[in-house]
Amino acid sequence: MKERFLVSGGARLQGAVKVSGAKNSVLKLMAAALLAEGTSTLTNCPEILDVPLMKDVLEGLGCTVSIDADVVRITTPAHLTPDADFDAVRQFRASVCVLGPLTARCGRAVVALPGGDAIGSRPLDMHQSGLEKLGATTRISHGAVVAEVEQLRGAHISLDFPSVGATENILTAAVLAEGRTVLDNAAREPEIVDLCEMLNSMGAIVEGAGTSTITIDGVEKLHPTEHAVVGDRIVAGTWAYAAAMTQGDITVGGIAPRHLHLALSKLKVAGADVETFENGFRVRMNRRPDAVDYQTLPFPGFPTDLQPMAIGISSIANGMSVITENVFESRFRFVDEMARLGANATVDGHHVVLHGIDQLSSTEVWSSDIRAGAGLVLAALVADGVTTVHDVFHIDRGYPKFVEQLQQLGANIERAF
Repeated sequence: MKERFLVSGGARLQGAVKVSGAKNSVLKLMAAALLAEGTSTLTNCPEILDVPLMKDVLEGLGCTVSIDADVVRITTPAHLTPDADFDAVRQFRASVCVLGPLTARCGRAVVALPGGDAIGSRPLDMHQSGLEKLGATTRISHGAVVAEVEQLRGAHISLDFPSVGATENILTAAVLAEGRTVLDNAAREPEIVDLCEMLNSMGAIVEGAGTSTITIDGVEKLHPTEHAVVGDRIVAGTWAYAAAMTQGDITVGGIAPRHLHLALSKLKVAGADVETFENGFRVRMNRRPDAVDYQTLPFPGFPTDLQPMAIGISSIANGMSVITENVFESRFRFVDEMARLGANATVDGHHVVLHGIDQLSSTEVWSSDIRAGAGLVLAALVADGVTTVHDVFHIDRGYPKFVEQLQQLGANIERAF
C-alpha cells in the first residue's frame, strides 16, 4: 500500500522551525554545475526526493554526483552526453533546466519532455524561442525537445510572460554565448537571483538579477564553485499559514522575510501578529482569521505555490474570500479535495469563491501536487477527527522531514504504510 498521512485535527501548532534550501532553486543550481568542468559544491540543500532524482539526470549526462545530508557535490566531465533520457527526466518538471546548460556546453541538447505535478500545462515555447534568439535551432521530436547550435550569440530577448523556467534556461545558455544578451520581462524570483549569484561565482558576468531586465555578457569558460542554496520561501510560507490556521505561534528561521512580503502582509490583514527578523519571522494568531482576497502573480506577487494555503485559510475564515489563479490553469483541482473536507467553495474559471465555515470535517483526500498535498495537511489540522491524506510522495518531493517537523510543533500526524 502506498504511504499516507493520518492527521488528527485540533492541535494548536507552536514552536520554532528552520527551513533549508529552496526546492525551486537547488535543482536549477545542480543543472548549472554542468556549465563548468570540475567539482561544484552546493550547501544548505533540502533533503527531498527531487534532489536524488536530479542526481540521476546529471549522472545520465556523465557527471558524478554525491549527496551527504545537505551537501551535494557535482563533478562535471570535460565531455558531457547531451541526451537527457526519458526515464530520468519524466518524473519531475524541473529536469528541463538542463536544456540551457547542455546547449551551451555541447552545442546540442536532447531533453525528454518532462513530467511532474498536475497543475496545468507548462509549454516550452518560450524556452525554445529564447534559445533560437541566441542562434540555436529547436524542435520537438520523438517526445523530446532538441536544440542544436554551432555557436551561441548574444541577443535581445523579450519574454511574453516572466517565466521562471524560460529565464533560467536562457540565462544558463547566454553565459557562454558570444557577446551580450539582454533579457527583458525576466522572472524576478529570489531563486533567479540565487542562480545568478552562483553563475557569477563561476565567472559569469550577469547584472540586473531581481529586476525585469537582466544583462549577460558571455564568457568563454566558467569554473566550478561552492554555493549555499537560498532558503525555501514556499516551505516558510507554509509554516506561516499553518500558524494562522491553527491559531498557533510559530517562529521560522533560515529565510529572508522580504521574500514573503506579500504573503505575510495578507496574514496581517487576516488578523495575525507577524514579527520579522533579519533571517526569519514569527506568526501568532489567537482567533479565527478574517477573510482576505488573493490573486497569484509572478514575484513579487502572491506565489502560486502558496495558493492552496490561501484556500485553506479562507475555508475557515470569517467571511467570504475570492482567490484568483493567474499562473497555472489547473491548480484549482485542489478545491475538489477541499470540498471533500467540507469547504464551501465555488470555482468559476480562474476564480474560486469561499465562504468560511467554523470547522472542516475529516475524510480521505488525495494529493495531486506538492503544494496541494501540504495544503491538505494544513486543512486536516483544522478538521474534526482523523483525515487520511493519500499520495504523499508529492509532499516528500518538496518538504524535508515534513511529518517530523509538524510533530515537533505539536501536530498529531503520523506516516502510515
